[in-house]
Amino acid sequence: MTEIAFTEVAPVIPVHDLDAALERYRRLGFTAHPYDGPDRYGFVERGSVSMHLTESPDHDPLRTGAVVYLYVSDADAVHAEWTAAGVDGRFGAPADAPYGLREFTFVDTDGTALRVGSPLKSYPS
Repeated sequence: MTEIAFTEVAPVIPVHDLDAALERYRRLGFTAHPYDGPDRYGFVERGSVSMHLTESPDHDPLRTGAVVYLYVSDADAVHAEWTAAGVDGRFGAPADAPYGLREFTFVDTDGTALRVGSPLKSYPS
């Protein structure tokens, strides 16, 4: 039997306002563009990371927010870049986790928690 390769993943994130969400991701360093069709849908990419955004009138950040974990080469650098971008939301401070990652969380106004982590150099592999 031939092994099936999974090659990419793109979480679909609900948002209240697609245009505002696309602009937020642009300010966070992603390329962002709407779907070229009738649906209120968009795409954001940075490096090999892709996420889809879907505008949903029933979206409630307290009930339907998403969580996405982004593995990066330097969580501290991403934290500095994102906090300087001036986007609305809540930033946690970077901290070392007991499972070998340096990480922080950013929760945006749509209730999406972007957890960002990079490997600790001192963690045994």
